[in-house]
Amino acid sequence: MPKPTTCPFPGSSLWLASVALMVQSVISTSSTYRRPAPGGGGKRTGLMERTLILLDVNTRSPVQVLNDNFLSLQLDPSIIKDGWLDFLSSKRLVTLARGLSPAYLRFGGKRTDFLQFHNRKNHAKFRGPGPDHYLKNYEDDIVRSDIALDKQRGCKLVNHPDMMLELQREKAAQMQLVLLKEQLSNLYSNITITARSLDKLYNFAECAGLHLVLGLNALQRSPDFSWNSSSALSLLKYSAGKKYNISWELGNEPNGYRSMVGQTVNSTQLAKDYTLLRTLLQSVRYYNRAHLYGPNSGLPRKNAILLLDGFMKNAGSVVDAVTWQHYYMDSRVTKVEDFLKTRLLDTLTEQITKVLKVVNSHAPGKKVWLGGVGPAWAGGTNNLSDTYAAGFLWLNTLGMAAMQGIDVVLRHSFFDYGYTHLVDQHFNPLPDYWFSLVFKRLVGPRVLAVRVAGLQRKPRPGRVIRDKLRIYAHCTSFHNHNYVRGSITIYIINLHRSRKKIKLAGTLRNKTVHQYLLQPYGTDGLHARSVQLNGEKLLMVDNETFPELKPQTLRSGRTIAMPPMTIGFYVIKNINAYACRR
Repeated sequence: MPKPTTCPFPGSSLWLASVALMVQSVISTSSTYRRPAPGGGGKRTGLMERTLILLDVNTRSPVQVLNDNFLSLQLDPSIIKDGWLDFLSSKRLVTLARGLSPAYLRFGGKRTDFLQFHNRKNHAKFRGPGPDHYLKNYEDDIVRSDIALDKQRGCKLVNHPDMMLELQREKAAQMQLVLLKEQLSNLYSNITITARSLDKLYNFAECAGLHLVLGLNALQRSPDFSWNSSSALSLLKYSAGKKYNISWELGNEPNGYRSMVGQTVNSTQLAKDYTLLRTLLQSVRYYNRAHLYGPNSGLPRKNAILLLDGFMKNAGSVVDAVTWQHYYMDSRVTKVEDFLKTRLLDTLTEQITKVLKVVNSHAPGKKVWLGGVGPAWAGGTNNLSDTYAAGFLWLNTLGMAAMQGIDVVLRHSFFDYGYTHLVDQHFNPLPDYWFSLVFKRLVGPRVLAVRVAGLQRKPRPGRVIRDKLRIYAHCTSFHNHNYVRGSITIYIINLHRSRKKIKLAGTLRNKTVHQYLLQPYGTDGLHARSVQLNGEKLLMVDNETFPELKPQTLRSGRTIAMPPMTIGFYVIKNINAYACRR
């Protein structure tokens, strides 16, 4: 932690300690009150309640300018196998995805490298196994739905009968056990993506206003172990014939192939594979300027860093952005406290630093994407990674990544099996969806530096004080027409078990503030799967209508009071920030 410098806050006599300028993630220096020993001296019990965090933002120029699609989405190819791909035409799912546009939609994940493309239309004949008692009639219904959709023009949407959805949930639950068994045994079966499947996937992306990034199988190998591109070329030609606007990537976590399938693809070979894919794209006229992303390396430990370094050395110029992935924990965690550990939140900063160091050593200024991120891998943890508690990790990921210049963050997964998704299998938004929706509505791509001050504790020797109050600032999204250009949005994560008071100072003093305070709804606390905004539960009005996100207006000069264990967004309306006017 950098040492603070003593500097009076311009125009204020309320400084209680020092001012720290955040460059990576903002350092909040609020104190935790310690009860004095009996009979001894010390500060009074009420001091903590009166302690103010003084907050200012540099509004002259942004420290980072990110992609307009900064918060983006991912779908795992397993949805082909468990049958959920057939339901991407749902009006409700499309509406929920559209709420997070503009964004990229990455179709990729662990099963990317088991995808086999076949240009055939009757998808029902080639579906994976399913419960025999309903499979035939169920798939006939899907085919009839496909025929009906083909007669539509433009965006193809349907309302699926409740019975069909219930049967699909039964099938998905059984298939989830199959997928989990494959993952635990490292014995994976191939997944067929047909022309019909690709049509459905692209229709979903197009209807929702998302740009599709499609992952190709990197484990299809020739006898000399070079990449066998025949299936990819067939898919490219089909997509070009349909004039599908798609970007591309190759493989998923190539550093993990040895443990997953007993094969190794080194950085030199991977670079050759990407160079070949770039050549293929240039040979197909419709995709000669298509974007290519990679190499989708895993958590930047030793093997992943070595692979990324070699890849950048040999093929850094081939990709338009460098992609890597990060997951915070495995699925065996059982306590909500595990999601609140500040040292866990801070691991992302360390990983970003490692990746940026490698990329900038070979291609300074090359865009870097966090190409797959979630609170937990292996499907997540029920009643934890799908609850309000996981939102602290998610919002902090967005804040940290933005401050360090990560251009795009792709959330795994928008809709899927397991417990790390944004939308559940009843097509209802989970807490992380609502956090994402508010983020999209209020937060723009221009990142601002934050100045924070307050009482500090001095760490004991050998101990680091980690921040439980995290504050980030951006220009307000230009897509939000409720706020004029020049407005700024601050979002705050309070991990303290006590209320924290924040006083806007300097350039923020005496400005009107709109508060969007997100808290768990109901009696489940941090385990809640529902969220309230300023005291009102967030619910879809119907399959095509979002609830109104109503702010609470805080009068000029009023102190912001952050309840314990909450997340809040604050729009400073009339500040006319120079960095946010252009």
